[in-house]
Amino acid sequence: MEKLANNSSKGTKRHVSKKITFSLLLLLTTFFTVAQGISYEDGKRYILGGLEVTGLQSYNEQTVKTYTGLRVGQPITLPGEQISAVINKLWGLELFTEIDFFITNIEGDQVFLELRIIERPTLSNVTIYGVKKRKIDGIIDDTDLKKGKKITESLIANTKNFLENKYKKQGFLNAKATIATAKDTSGTNTQSMVVNIKKGDKVKIRKFIFEGTEQIKDAKLKRAMKKTKEKRFYRFWKKSKFIQDEYDNDLELLIDKYAENGFRDARIVKDSIIKVDENNIDIKLTIEEGNKYYFGDIDFVGNTVYPDRALQRALGIKKGDVYNGVALRERIQDESKPEADDIISLYQNYGYLFSSINPVEVSAENDTINFEIRIIEGKETFLDHVTVQGNDRTNDHVIYRELRTRPGQKYSRADIIRTIRELQQLGFFDAEQIKPDIINPDPNAGTVDVNYNLVESGSSQIELQGGYGGGGFIGTLGLSFNNFSIQNLFKKEAYKPVPMGDGQTFALRLQASRTFRVYSLNFAEPWLGGKKPVRFNLSLSRTQQFGIERDDRGRIQPDKDRQFAITGITAGLAKRVQWPDDFFTVSHSLGYQLYDFRNYNIGLFSFGNGRANSFAYTLGISRNAIQGGRIFPRGGSNFEITAKFTPPYSLFSNKDFKSIREQSDSLLEELSALDVNDPERAELNSQREVLEEERFKWLEYYKVKFKGDWYTTLAGRDDHSLVLRTNAEFGFLGSYNTDIGNVPFERFFVGGTGLGNFTLDGRDIVQLRGYDEQTITPIDPLTGRAEGAVVYNKFSLELRYPLTLKPSASIYGLAFLEGGNSFNNFQEFNPFEIRRSAGVGLRIFMPAFGLLGIDFGYGFDSDLRNPNGGPNGLETHFIIGQQF
Repeated sequence: MEKLANNSSKGTKRHVSKKITFSLLLLLTTFFTVAQGISYEDGKRYILGGLEVTGLQSYNEQTVKTYTGLRVGQPITLPGEQISAVINKLWGLELFTEIDFFITNIEGDQVFLELRIIERPTLSNVTIYGVKKRKIDGIIDDTDLKKGKKITESLIANTKNFLENKYKKQGFLNAKATIATAKDTSGTNTQSMVVNIKKGDKVKIRKFIFEGTEQIKDAKLKRAMKKTKEKRFYRFWKKSKFIQDEYDNDLELLIDKYAENGFRDARIVKDSIIKVDENNIDIKLTIEEGNKYYFGDIDFVGNTVYPDRALQRALGIKKGDVYNGVALRERIQDESKPEADDIISLYQNYGYLFSSINPVEVSAENDTINFEIRIIEGKETFLDHVTVQGNDRTNDHVIYRELRTRPGQKYSRADIIRTIRELQQLGFFDAEQIKPDIINPDPNAGTVDVNYNLVESGSSQIELQGGYGGGGFIGTLGLSFNNFSIQNLFKKEAYKPVPMGDGQTFALRLQASRTFRVYSLNFAEPWLGGKKPVRFNLSLSRTQQFGIERDDRGRIQPDKDRQFAITGITAGLAKRVQWPDDFFTVSHSLGYQLYDFRNYNIGLFSFGNGRANSFAYTLGISRNAIQGGRIFPRGGSNFEITAKFTPPYSLFSNKDFKSIREQSDSLLEELSALDVNDPERAELNSQREVLEEERFKWLEYYKVKFKGDWYTTLAGRDDHSLVLRTNAEFGFLGSYNTDIGNVPFERFFVGGTGLGNFTLDGRDIVQLRGYDEQTITPIDPLTGRAEGAVVYNKFSLELRYPLTLKPSASIYGLAFLEGGNSFNNFQEFNPFEIRRSAGVGLRIFMPAFGLLGIDFGYGFDSDLRNPNGGPNGLETHFIIGQQF
């Protein structure tokens, strides 16, 4: 047998190559050819007479032949580069452990070759130890250890490195992963894999050691590092684990701390990690602080749109100020705030998208640095195309009418941010995923396109619940469709499951028990006529409350001969206005309520037979400028002032209301002096009811309310924001005619969750956690009952932190301080006399069910049922469907 390199007689069979890289193969081939006095140029040309592929187990022979590029009948030189190129190509597939070429026969000028290969084993299954079962699938997906995967050295090495780095990023610096494979006889050329992960304990930072720090105290440097902290027993909300990426970012923050204080040359000369034991390390930082610098002259170059004075005012840095590199960078372009008041925003809000601003140090004299702010304004930019995508249910016109960016307008970053806010306020889309894409920028033409990516979220809610209360079963059915389409009501194909997409609101609520019934229907069109943001609202409601009595067994039975009902209708218009700014809305509404009493003498109202009428006009002024969506706002404010008026009927009446009231009060005194079983009570009470019905046949009053919410992000960004909500509320119910006095309806009841199953008399139920329901409501001295307050105020501070803000469920925790009180008249009102409380809570918002929550509040003062008692103590409040 002679070697292939000899190109000898037919019938010879020798290896051309084995499992080697192409470079080594080429080296060996060259060695053999030189040793035999043959070069590639001297190789003999053959015609390929045949090619046989052997050793295959899972691949098709013809597929491999095709991939080699060798064809029967083609010329081939042996030895030559063609074989080397084929081998290199096959090795690149990483599918084989051995690749060998043989000459099996030579007949004249024809050569017959055999390609013998050994396939890499295939992964049949993988077993992972050392992690929780629920995390195994995630690891398999991340490492791509799927059944059928070819097992290679790089797969094993990459998997090992990935797993160790994964856990090191979580603070397990000693994490180790070992991988072993074994032949699996259940399949052909298959192997099973076992992955053993040993995370070990998290490595904590025992202490920082600073060297070279004289100008800034070590404690300030430690605080500058936001994520990398020393181990402290009291820091339960932030662990002291060491994570390399966070550590690297914190080193930059540490240098920024120096730059904020004038030390622009500060640098970290050396940082070392000192192992204390398996679970603890020390970090040693050697810092070169350098000298302290100050700002000198600051000149603006290249600006034509804005004068120097305007840019200097926006920069906010003067000659002689301590050098602050961080402030200089943020005043030019603060990328951490979408609504930053910086110079680049000044230009981009005026149409100059392609502007660039660079601060350049032009000279340094002793400790003073002179700057040039070099500005390239670029071409004025206009919007070419504005598109939206992702709105599967919401019709395009509902979205486009909210956009503040239109084709042909000047580009404005502020308009894009405002558009995001308006889309968030709709409540139809996931507020966290509204992302505008700036696409197709053309600096030469001065045009750009904007595309808004939207993700639909559940905008409808269903309330279906039952429970036992008030002596009987209470059932509730509530349907709220917040993206309704009334024009498609009779189109069968539009039901998904109801007609959707036009941004209208349709809500229906039914609640009933043996003792009461509540029906309500609401419809709202946010763009009446479709051209302007004029909101039309129509609501119908009816409430029935029955008297109760007990049977022989003590069970509560309704007495339908004694009942109280309210039937009401309200229609309103609200318009977004442009002054003082376009966050303001002015609303007007007219409402009528009929109060109907039939033998309803339970002492809650001043008469139990007869009717009262209320026809009222309500004026509302609101400003909604919250940022971050309705569920978890991160900034801005929302306030509302409403004033409700009825006509002053008594001015046009000849009735002597003073005499009527005096007679009624006199009868009340007589009744209070009589025994409960005195037969005269019925007659006196009937006389008083006639007077009270005459007094309140047409209700006349005015009612003023204020509510304001302010949101401030104290720390963090996006879905890791610590937000402070500040709230203030005030309400007052007054009368035009002192002879009539305050109406027995429309009053304020303070305390508890602020929720009510139904409203009997137009009352406002005000939340004050830490106290039982409506117990911060004064007792009337004549009746001895809580008949509602005519004035109240409330203040609260609430810290919120999100746990998750995913579309399926948004969850955040909160801690609150609250104080409030209510009073029988304005003369007693004292805004500083409040009932205080504090506590913690949790909120869960799910699109299908609305807001759910629980609060644990501690009342530090007594309630108004026992004003001289001690602290009210701990109260648990369950929240369902409350406003955000």
